[in-house]
Amino acid sequence: MSAEQPITVLIVDDHPVVREGLCAMLEAAPGLRVAGTAGSGEEAVVRAAALDPDVILMDLRMGETDGATATARILRHSRRPKVVVLTTYEDDADILRAVESGAAGYLLKGTSRADLIDAVRAAARGETVLSPAVAGRLFRARSQEQQQTPLSGRECEVLRLVGRGLTNADIGRELHIGEATVKTHLLRVFKKLQVSDRTAAVLAAIERGLLD
Repeated sequence: MSAEQPITVLIVDDHPVVREGLCAMLEAAPGLRVAGTAGSGEEAVVRAAALDPDVILMDLRMGETDGATATARILRHSRRPKVVVLTTYEDDADILRAVESGAAGYLLKGTSRADLIDAVRAAARGETVLSPAVAGRLFRARSQEQQQTPLSGRECEVLRLVGRGLTNADIGRELHIGEATVKTHLLRVFKKLQVSDRTAAVLAAIERGLLD
């Protein structure tokens, strides 16, 4: 990026004070410009489409649409933004979900100002950005994932129909099973894929090649 073309950044966090602090920090750095902010995952999807930033700093746990789900939805429509998760959480499952959603990096909010700015610039260049502690956890999380029981044939059938937009009742009629049974299959899928909603489950299964 040249001085005439600063790296544009979208800041996503559900805490106004955090957004304001990050804005001040990044605006003071040469070659960076805050294109906008968002206070929720849903707003992040809308603002990313409207602003087309180079880099998105994405909070992870935010209300109904979390950072991993928002990241997957954003990157489904555009590969331009590089999403860097910036969170206080370093749980193995959180890290794995963020990376599998397409995030280019995962940093903790204890990261220094200099390291954060370097990470934004590195992400804009197309590099993967992981703090050392997170990199180790990601390796462990991927190892554990490989040992997980794969989805059953019926669970894959249910998930394919979810991907087509069918409700639990519709799926039950399609597969000739009860709606409660459909819900049970989905709960098992959520647990195996370490996700919390239907959209994230479909995306995770597709990314892992489970629905091919």
